Amino acid sequence: MSLKIMLVDDAAIVRTTLRDILTKNNFDVVGEAQDGQEAIKKFVNLKPDLVIMDITMPVMNGIEATREIKKIDPEAKILICSVLGQKRMILDAFMAGAEDFLVKPFKKESVLEKVSKYL
Repeated sequence: MSLKIMLVDDAAIVRTTLRDILTKNNFDVVGEAQDGQEAIKKFVNLKPDLVIMDITMPVMNGIEATREIKKIDPEAKILICSVLGQKRMILDAFMAGAEDFLVKPFKKESVLEKVSKYL
């Protein structure tokens, strides 16, 4: 059975990059969202095994969305994405319940290594 992954980022190019890396390595991307609010709705409907979520997004950021998803499903697995300079935000994401983080710009090997932890 393939790991079901949902991608959340306001930048379509980021979602496309991640989708390409994941699908070319036999992971199943079941949905995408462009902000935290949309992510929560899709999480409820899609029930992904793993969410890869950006921190900085309009409407609702990734930290708030992580907090809300964890209220819905305390076992939800969430990887937060950020650029290196966002150390405080990464700490806030961990406090909200994120399991791990990916650094932008993405390196294929890093994405696959982090995602593989949740198989």
